[in-house]
Amino acid sequence: MLNASVIDAIRRDIVSGALQPGTRVTEAFLAERHGVSRVPVREALRGLEGEGFVVSRPNAGSRIADIPFDEADDLFAVREALEIATARRAATRARTLFAADAPPEDWWRLRRELGEVLDAGDAAVERDELDLLVELNERFHLCIAELSGSATLATLLRQLSRKIEWLYALDTFSRGKRLWPDHRRILAAIDAGDVEAAAERMGWHVRESRIGYAARSSSEQAAALREVGPSA
Repeated sequence: MLNASVIDAIRRDIVSGALQPGTRVTEAFLAERHGVSRVPVREALRGLEGEGFVVSRPNAGSRIADIPFDEADDLFAVREALEIATARRAATRARTLFAADAPPEDWWRLRRELGEVLDAGDAAVERDELDLLVELNERFHLCIAELSGSATLATLLRQLSRKIEWLYALDTFSRGKRLWPDHRRILAAIDAGDVEAAAERMGWHVRESRIGYAARSSSEQAAALREVGPSA
């Protein structure tokens, strides 16, 4: 259990942006940060390397991995298709349930959780605590997947969620505040059982994140080239 909690804690550091891509990390630093010995940290780094979050080299130690732009773009493309499907299924299910007697308790439980997530996100934006949006964004999208009633879609999104939220975290401070209100519009379409509006709004939301990430990556690459300067 200790190893699992340590890998979760370090993964959260990475996904939240506390440990940025390219940052060199040592067992001693991480052990002190999380109040554990080096043994579980060593195991955690191996696990995170297998997940693609950490890169380790002999005699060079470990560093937080970079996400190649083409891989990130592929993730966004997969996410867009998956999230549109979950929004469409969730709206269809809501329309069907409300046409019957009443939605079941599990639907209402998820709907209440979504309301709490949106309220917490609004408060975080108001206080300018944008780092909190990373976890809240993940909870929102996973709840929509569960609201869809499709175990397959929910499982697929959960498998991708860690890498997706990592990408989201890298762009939170430039676009997170502007894009957060999209969530209420998406949920409103789902509540109304408006399948096409739910799919359209979800697709637009993910594409805006994709465009923002691409723009950010391009500017960083240009800045890096300017720092290096012209070749001799």
